[in-house]
Amino acid sequence: MNDVLALTRDLIARRSVTPDDAGCQQLLAQRLLSAGFRCEHLRYGLTDNLWATHGTDRGEDSGPVLVLLGHTDVVPPGPVDAWTSDPFEPEIRDGVLYGRGAADMKGSVAAFVVAIERFVAEYPDHRGTVAMLLTSDEEGDATDGVPKVAQLFRERGQRIDWCVTGEPSSKTALGDLLRVGRRGTLSATLTIKGVQGHVAYPEKARNPIHQAAPALVELSTREWDLGYETFPPTSFQVSNVHAGTGANNVIPGELQVVFNLRYNPNWRAEQLERECEAMLTAHGLEYEIRWHRGGEPFYTPEGQLRATAREVLREYSGAQPEESTAGGTSDARFIAPLGAHCVEIGPINASIHKVDEHVSVADLERLPDLYFTLMERLLCPR
Repeated sequence: MNDVLALTRDLIARRSVTPDDAGCQQLLAQRLLSAGFRCEHLRYGLTDNLWATHGTDRGEDSGPVLVLLGHTDVVPPGPVDAWTSDPFEPEIRDGVLYGRGAADMKGSVAAFVVAIERFVAEYPDHRGTVAMLLTSDEEGDATDGVPKVAQLFRERGQRIDWCVTGEPSSKTALGDLLRVGRRGTLSATLTIKGVQGHVAYPEKARNPIHQAAPALVELSTREWDLGYETFPPTSFQVSNVHAGTGANNVIPGELQVVFNLRYNPNWRAEQLERECEAMLTAHGLEYEIRWHRGGEPFYTPEGQLRATAREVLREYSGAQPEESTAGGTSDARFIAPLGAHCVEIGPINASIHKVDEHVSVADLERLPDLYFTLMERLLCPR
């Protein structure tokens, strides 16, 4: 069996539902140690992180630092009986590998390892440092994973020049999209205070639903901006509204609204928070709000990483890749503030987080060569 396929199957068989790593990183560290890497296990809370490096990043002439970034955790499978086969028993049917994490992102992690082993075997004296950073807290709260490691890197003065994340980024064919940035994400839980009462006597109550409605309309219809380079405009979406006692004759005493902003580099989280709170205050609302900053936007401008990635993907897909900042978010949002240029390259994303998640075996077997070529052109230029 092909090495990357065998390793992917082995990883899928480990029930690493976030934040449980289920031994994935130990398995990978053993291989990387055998290949000559230095491996450091960084555990925070219930989260496992692996930092593996080969080469040197010390001194003025040490060369660039290239990091392959991934995660070993997966989302829960949901009802197992909805799957055609057990989500943690990898199965190949008609040239397709099925299992939770096949596309997001155990296939990419396995391809990283196979590629990086080959790279250091062929170029033992490569310039700079090639490294791998893995976490088991990408699919969960993302608090004890890459954010904690990034803070450690700041304290140590660890430099990162380039970062390649293996998130499933392709749309219909491997390599047809190059992710060059991500929007920021900002969430809030808003509580509007009212006065509970009988619906027949509204003058003796204060309905928080009625009070909040104009403010929510203004927030949801506002044109926040017109976009930023390849980024779409900032969007505001309400994801949950809750109020009431369950009785149809009671005016509720409070209303809870959960909303999210996906924003481009025109904004920082604190600016959006101030804007939203100013609008709520202008409507005369009595409210409390709890913010959660999920990560600032990042964008990789033209440079060696983006140009090289574009060139490699064009060769592998046979066409110029789309360069995009769309989609959700990834752990690269914590690496970019360290000064790194970040791109995301991975398999087709059509089945991620779904029942019967899968990846094409042919695509999976091509991934190590793609990552190897990228490393070779960045760290061993002709």
